[in-house]
Amino acid sequence: METPGRIAATPDALDFTVENVEKALHQLYYDPNIENKNLAQKWLMQAQVSPQAWQFCWVLLSPDKVPEIQYFGASALHTKISRYWSDIPTDQYESLKSQLFSQIARFSSGSKMVLTRLCVGLASLALNTMPEAWPGAVAEMVRVFQEEGGGVDGRARCLALLELLTVLPEEFQTSRLPQYRKGLVRGALGREWGSVCPLLQQLLQRTDSPGAVKARVLRCLSSWMLLDVPLSESEGLVHDCFTALPDPELFDTAVEAIVNAISQPDSQRYVNTLLKLVPRVLALQDQLRDAVQNGDMETCHGICRIAVTLGENHSRTLLEQVDHWQSFLALVNLIMFCTGIPGHYPVNETTSSLTLTFWYTLQDEIMSFETDKQAVYLQVYRPVYFQLVDVLLHKAQFPSDQEYASWSSDEKEQFRIYRVDISDTLMYVYEMLGAELLSNLYDKLGRLLTNTEQLTSWQHTEALLYGFQSIAETIDVNYSDVIPGLIGLIPRININNVQLADTVMFTIGALAEWLADHPVMLSSVLPLVLQALGNPDLSVSSVSTLKKICRECKHDLPPYATNIVAVSQEVLIKQIHKTSQCMWLMQALGFLLSALPVEDILRNLHSLITPYIQQLEKLADETPNPSNKLAIIHILGLLSNLFTTLDISKQDDESADGSAPPVKAVPPPPGPNPVVVVLQQVFALIQTVLSKWLNDSQVVEAVCAIFEKSVKTLLHDFAPMVSQLSEMLGQMYSTIPQASALDLTRQMVHIFASETDHFPPIKALFELVTSVTLSVFQQGPRDHPDIVDSFMQLQAQGLKRKPDLFLSESLDVKAVFHCGILSLKFPEAPTVKSTCLFFTELLPHCSDVPPLARVMQEDGKLLVQAVLEGIGGGASRNLMDQFAEVLFSLNKNCFSLLAVWLKEALQPPGFPSSRVTTEQKDNFSQQILRERVNKRRVKDIVKEFTLLCRGLHVQNSWMPQQQSSLHPQKDTTE
Repeated sequence: METPGRIAATPDALDFTVENVEKALHQLYYDPNIENKNLAQKWLMQAQVSPQAWQFCWVLLSPDKVPEIQYFGASALHTKISRYWSDIPTDQYESLKSQLFSQIARFSSGSKMVLTRLCVGLASLALNTMPEAWPGAVAEMVRVFQEEGGGVDGRARCLALLELLTVLPEEFQTSRLPQYRKGLVRGALGREWGSVCPLLQQLLQRTDSPGAVKARVLRCLSSWMLLDVPLSESEGLVHDCFTALPDPELFDTAVEAIVNAISQPDSQRYVNTLLKLVPRVLALQDQLRDAVQNGDMETCHGICRIAVTLGENHSRTLLEQVDHWQSFLALVNLIMFCTGIPGHYPVNETTSSLTLTFWYTLQDEIMSFETDKQAVYLQVYRPVYFQLVDVLLHKAQFPSDQEYASWSSDEKEQFRIYRVDISDTLMYVYEMLGAELLSNLYDKLGRLLTNTEQLTSWQHTEALLYGFQSIAETIDVNYSDVIPGLIGLIPRININNVQLADTVMFTIGALAEWLADHPVMLSSVLPLVLQALGNPDLSVSSVSTLKKICRECKHDLPPYATNIVAVSQEVLIKQIHKTSQCMWLMQALGFLLSALPVEDILRNLHSLITPYIQQLEKLADETPNPSNKLAIIHILGLLSNLFTTLDISKQDDESADGSAPPVKAVPPPPGPNPVVVVLQQVFALIQTVLSKWLNDSQVVEAVCAIFEKSVKTLLHDFAPMVSQLSEMLGQMYSTIPQASALDLTRQMVHIFASETDHFPPIKALFELVTSVTLSVFQQGPRDHPDIVDSFMQLQAQGLKRKPDLFLSESLDVKAVFHCGILSLKFPEAPTVKSTCLFFTELLPHCSDVPPLARVMQEDGKLLVQAVLEGIGGGASRNLMDQFAEVLFSLNKNCFSLLAVWLKEALQPPGFPSSRVTTEQKDNFSQQILRERVNKRRVKDIVKEFTLLCRGLHVQNSWMPQQQSSLHPQKDTTE
């Protein structure tokens, strides 16, 4: 038997007959071989769009075929109508329409999936012919299906009509109609609502309408709401939807219809209709309370969605109806009930999270009124927001330990995210309630912690602290008079639980800036933090809090430094924390040591680092293997994180408000920087490690990171190490070129290239890495986009900081230029960006660096060609701004040459794209040459031209032959 697999494999001999289609469908559904299935699917997709589809689709719909085959016939029919409408002769519209009508009538009692596809086909035909060729399409659909006919029972005909009316707006949303037709058809559909509305209303209101019919009516209403039917015209139907809500069968579809109706963009215009809807929503309270009592989450969710949609979309409109303020306040209280719905999210309830954005919206609207109006609203709503805070903190409470232990990890994660949302809401509410909110929380916490008679749960304490932390984390609480009291209360908390301990830590961390202004309070909280450091369960909270304290309060920490270093060393040696927390802890120690006298820094560094240096010496002697590699990277990471924040130069910074430095700030002492002292001591060891691990990019990266972070932090204090590091870098890179070595070289060039004393080693290093990279280019750079990217950034930095580097005889400027041309054609966007940066840095130096002037004179045209190639479609459209920068720089620095190069480069037909005409190319080059001042304009011109080159352009606003008073259409492709 000839299989469709063989047919599909030979596209020259495609034979789209009914038999072959059926065979292919059989293969698609029943062949166990996945390759055959794929071939069949490919072949069927070709069949569906072939001219023969018009013949076989009707045959496949025959009553004797199985539903899968009929479904393919109906789908093929829809594809032909929706995508190949222009192939259908006008005189065949009528017969196609009547055939579809009769097929829908026939399938109204048949397969539901085939019926839906046929309805979608007729909907597509209607959209392509209304309003001109088929005015009153919807009215005719209603009439045809209401007539007695074809022995099909009335209920089936009614359901088929409803299916057709439902898919019509949906098909409009996804149709490929051209823009001008979309507006026309939307208007025509809007006018047809008059035929749909009475039918839907009649079917919903009839007591004998079956549940299935009513459910379909509600789905149909939802669908039409997507067309923005004016709320005033669907008001009656929306009220009928409320009447359907008590029916469990209709509940979900009724909710969907109501939500779609009241969230339409222009529904706020219909104030009276909205006012009539408020009592309907308030009347749902009994149903909501029953649902809560019965644990019916779906009903709670649905009613809450309706209330929130009305409140969120129309809070301003309803606030402005001052005569009805009580009914809107009642709606707000209903939403408050939903926020505080009993149970723990997400296990016993999922409704409360829906309400959080409503509280943002309402607050925004209240705060946007002018002052006198705002004052009136605040009088009513401030108490509501205080109540909201209580409700949110109650919802944020953890369940009992036993219950929490039974939750899945997914439920715990959802609860964590929910608490973050509550935290964001509280932070926002602070804007309305201000300092009074903190006092309110403090009073509650104080009562809780000082009440000896009543046993309080840790959950209650934790939630109140969480409220404080939420606000203090993002809002400046330095002026709050309750913080000293809060800091005083913290040591009184009986911390007997991990979640509570975590929140205590994060709260202290959130108050780090306040502690910097009130250092006397450090002694109350620091012992708690140091104690928590030893608990692996509090790893993230304790380490991040210590880091914040060391960063914000470092000048007040010298008395505690010995203790902090000792505790930190102990937990590091015991390996209590994961890698990332160890790195944070080292950063914390870096901040702490920065504020100590140099001899103390060196003493502490010695005790802190010695165990790691000894371990590293041992590892350096071992034969490389995966486990000692991880240990080496870990130790190098610890050192680089320590050196990232250890910065003694910050001691004499100005204070935050720009006033004179505080008395405690001491000018940096003479002599080498402590970091440099340590680096010089371990330099030989690092070289030993490198010699064994040069082949491993991760180890090389970790070594480079130590120096890169030190250079970035120390800046000119790093000077004593420039020559030895330059030498080591050169050796490293010559042996095995790696991007991290180039990035470190770039950092060195940035800081030291313009210093006379350090220019010789930097120049030697720059020349060496350049010549090694040129040989990488000769061997084929495609496998090393990271090296190419870093190399281009290094060359750009050299041009920016010290163009004299390019005067050297030892530097092959022409070869570097050609590498740039090659790099412009790389598929990796970051590499192309760095290369464009290189050229924009190079071009201004054509006037003062003769080797650059020569290479531009000789090969500048190649650069223009490469840029045009990228614009013409060779590069991602996201890079057009960078290409425009190069063109702008060319125009500014090589104007007369650019005019010649553009003319020559654009001459060949089909370059840079076969889609642009000679006239369009001339136009483009004239536009570019005209713009020597306005870079933004050049970017726009390049974006316009690239759209033309890619065939994505709709209408060109800058080409004279296409001038139009209309705005160009917004391009959404790619």
